[in-house]
This record gives sequence, C-alpha cells and structure tokens, in this order.
Amino acid sequence: MSRAVLSIGSNIGDRMAHLQSVCDGLADVVVAISAVYSTAPWGGVQQQDFLNAVVVVDDPSREAADWLAAGQDLEQQAQRVREQHWGPRTLDVDVISVRSAGRDVVSDDPILTLPHPRTSQRAFVLIPWLDVDPAATLWHDGEQVRVADLIAVLPDDERSGVYRTDGQLVVARRSTGTDIG
Repeated sequence: MSRAVLSIGSNIGDRMAHLQSVCDGLADVVVAISAVYSTAPWGGVQQQDFLNAVVVVDDPSREAADWLAAGQDLEQQAQRVREQHWGPRTLDVDVISVRSAGRDVVSDDPILTLPHPRTSQRAFVLIPWLDVDPAATLWHDGEQVRVADLIAVLPDDERSGVYRTDGQLVVARRSTGTDIG
C-alpha cells in the first residue's frame, strides 16, 4: 500500500479548474482534499498569487515514483511549461511525502526527493496539509515532526501569506458514485 500527500497549486489561467483537474484525474484514489488557499508566491519571483491545496491519495498498486509520474502527467494535461524556476505555472503537483508498508519513504534521489525539499519551510503546503490531517507528521531532520509544530515555528510573514478561500474541490468517485470534498 502507498499513501501520498500531494501539494497542488496554480497561478495561471483558470486556477480552480487546474486544481480540480487533479481531483478528477485521481478521483478513485483520493482519500482527502484540503480547503483551497490563496497564497503569496514563494521563491522571490514576482507573479500572481497561487491557489493551493493538499490532496491525500492512496493506492496499493502505486509506489513513490508512480505518484510523481501521475503528477507530471496531470501537469502536462494542464499545458504546464517549465520556463523559470519557482515561476508562474498552470499547475504544479508536488509529491510531498509517501508512506509505504507503514513507513515513510525517504529518498535523496534528485528525480524524487522525499520528503519534498523545503516542505518544513512552506506554509502554503503545511497549512492545507494540517487542514486535511490534524495529526499529520513529516520526516524532518531524522525524526517524525508534527506538521502543527513545523507551522508554529515558521516566520509570521510566511504564515500570514496563506489565506483560506471559499473555493472547494470535489471528487466524484466513478466506482461508487460518492463525493469527497
């Protein structure tokens, strides 16, 4: 079994539609979806604010690399262009953490580093993650750390740039006809 935390974001075009495309594309494996947050851009590039959310997915047949491939496929479908590091994008799908066989996957592979680099410094990931899983933990500096504790030590300006919106993402399960969100 493999459970992943995905951070999704968009700041070009129909931002909500781009985020919804992730929920639609992964509908049958979505466990939970956070609220949608408006967030200041991270990384120093001047650009429009992002809409961000966290999606928790679970599929016994997928490994960490499969979640990365799925995210990249969804980005391609949204016509994401990688022109500038930390620049604007139609859709960004980051694999934040993966649990497999009851353990966090830790990897320093440059293709898929887990947990995702700098997650502990990014309120736009941590706040939506805490929204969807109040007991969430992140493998950080060689130990499990509560996401709530990571948020508490972030600088005020990092936390203050993250605002909950009225936007809501929904997952319509094709196999059962039920909705999440």
